[in-house]
Amino acid sequence: MGSATQTINASTTLPLADSPLGRTISTTATDIWNDSCSVSELEYAISYGAVGATANPTIVHDVWKAEPGYWRDRVKALANERADATEIDLAWAIVEEMSLRAAPLLLPAFEATGGRQGRLSMQTDPTLFRSFDRMLAQGEHFAGLAPNIIVKFPTTAVGVRVMEEATYRGVNVNATVSFSVPQAVAAGEAVERGLKRREAEGLRVDDMGPVITVMMGRLEDWLRLQTERDAIIADPTALPWSGVAVFKRTVEEFERRGLRARPLGAAIRHHLHWSELIGGDVIITIPSSWQRRFNASDVEVRPRMDDPVDPRIVDDLSRHFPDFVRAMEPEGISPDEFDTFGPSARTLRAFIGSYHELLHQVADALVPNPDLKPA
Repeated sequence: MGSATQTINASTTLPLADSPLGRTISTTATDIWNDSCSVSELEYAISYGAVGATANPTIVHDVWKAEPGYWRDRVKALANERADATEIDLAWAIVEEMSLRAAPLLLPAFEATGGRQGRLSMQTDPTLFRSFDRMLAQGEHFAGLAPNIIVKFPTTAVGVRVMEEATYRGVNVNATVSFSVPQAVAAGEAVERGLKRREAEGLRVDDMGPVITVMMGRLEDWLRLQTERDAIIADPTALPWSGVAVFKRTVEEFERRGLRARPLGAAIRHHLHWSELIGGDVIITIPSSWQRRFNASDVEVRPRMDDPVDPRIVDDLSRHFPDFVRAMEPEGISPDEFDTFGPSARTLRAFIGSYHELLHQVADALVPNPDLKPA
């Protein structure tokens, strides 16, 4: 990293090693991942020390939209190579190609840390959230594409069961579609069972790096929606702390239960989703736009992970939002409720919608609209 620099905005150029995110990584146990598989965005993140990257159907669709001409041409080329490929086949070929462009950038960190860092997340088909066998098979396929792939499975009732079996089979798991302590704990315990099954058979676990995501911002989005929908009058300054409180409680539960998977904070909405997690043995996955904002900020980089959220804030959120209580309590949501918990249902719908949009883009590349004038 040394003397590398990056223009953050029109008036500020920072040495990235001395930037706020650079100091987070270099002075604490906290890791930063790039919340995108875009090569250019990942290169920026790695330049100040980021050690991982992640993707989901929405991110993949965004990468397509950033370079539509390139990806349309790739679809046509792949279609010429595979005459019987459907739009679904080609869409997943594009997802794999996007991922395999990015994964090599993280190999140095992967090799240097024995697999603890340097991983690229690939997410299973969101429409498979109820299908054990198909989700597991796709996850195993993804894991075989590159040594540093980590596979995202949704924290649904079926997804949690898949996580145990996938871990046992040597697949590194990133639990996603997770917004609550009970979901995170269920995923963490499933991974732990898989690790213990491997250990019992003399299989390696020291080279595995499972993580459990808590999508802090999407929980906050849900509570904000409820505020408007249900005309709730609550302290508006309390809502930004909702996801932070759930994440910190998750870390406490993981430590108490001796779970080896690392908690990962995601769905960034403001600086508390970074600054309040600094110092923990955790991961924060941050979109490139927020990385640049944080690097241009004057937020003090100091450990805050162990600082409790003000009890008055937790009390206010608890009094006004039953779903916050459900998200905070380890037994607040049962596994058979995971799929229908408000943030879960909204996120599943969003991911499935983005996946369908990707299929539409692939189909449009294969069969262009004849009504439109050629470019």
